[in-house]
Amino acid sequence: MFVGIDVAQRELVVSVLPPGETWSVGNDDTGLKDLVARLAALTPTRVVLEATGGYEVLCAAALAAAALPVVVVNPRHVRDFAKATGQLAKTDRVDARLLALFAERIRPDVRPVPDPAARELEELLTRRRQLLEMRQAERNRLAQAIGRRQHHLRKSLKKHIAFLERELAIADSDLGTMVRASPAWRERDDLLQSAPGIGPVVARTLLAELPELGRLNRRAIAKLVGIAPMSRDSGRWRGQRSIQGGRATVRAAMYMATLVATRANPVIRAFYQRLLALGKPKKVALIACMRKLLTILNHMLRTGQPWSPSPT
Repeated sequence: MFVGIDVAQRELVVSVLPPGETWSVGNDDTGLKDLVARLAALTPTRVVLEATGGYEVLCAAALAAAALPVVVVNPRHVRDFAKATGQLAKTDRVDARLLALFAERIRPDVRPVPDPAARELEELLTRRRQLLEMRQAERNRLAQAIGRRQHHLRKSLKKHIAFLERELAIADSDLGTMVRASPAWRERDDLLQSAPGIGPVVARTLLAELPELGRLNRRAIAKLVGIAPMSRDSGRWRGQRSIQGGRATVRAAMYMATLVATRANPVIRAFYQRLLALGKPKKVALIACMRKLLTILNHMLRTGQPWSPSPT
């Protein structure tokens, strides 16, 4: 029994395979209670819904609390699956049936749904990224505002940039307070930051958006982040390996951490220099260093041991 749920702000459209039954409930407390009761009676193998900008959170949390095997999947993966099956039409009922078929054919791994504190941490990190993007956009506009007639515009931009910087400081303070208030998070945060190159923002991004860190092997965690090399071979032809997919926000944070680590972390710096000496392009060497740094962090959290200069 496989279930797909198309999530909207006010409605959940549910499809079950077999037998192909479809129904709708409200995306509210009453509708969720009805949904949980009906699905619990079916004992499904997978319940799949897409990430829809937060509208799926309550539904996923309610299903997880009822010990149902709920999986929140990347919408891009579902659209690729739809194209592969020739399903191009898009309505709520079609999407629900497609999600049920995706659950049956792909059987994605069930991931623990973040608790409210983890979701709050992730929302704070998202807000911090938004503030950074807005500040950079305003700085770009300020750099382009040249000339005596741009005085009032420059004054307005400087005022807004100062406001955004105050908001960033508040967001950073809130992030630190939240992490330090949880003994479990505080311990993991301290372990991560003991590695040269890992600062508070990277550590908290890993805490919020990569909870599997320390629980998977090195190949699985690299694939999850999207820094595992993908083969491109056909017959006798051997294509260049590349990376793709994964969690973009985690990968971006790890990229910046690795840039710092190639200068400040003795293990990563030596590894980077060795790859360059072998003739590897700088970008290829940097991705390999990202993978090595992630492997080290994964080992640290799995063993509970802080940073050590001995290679992992």
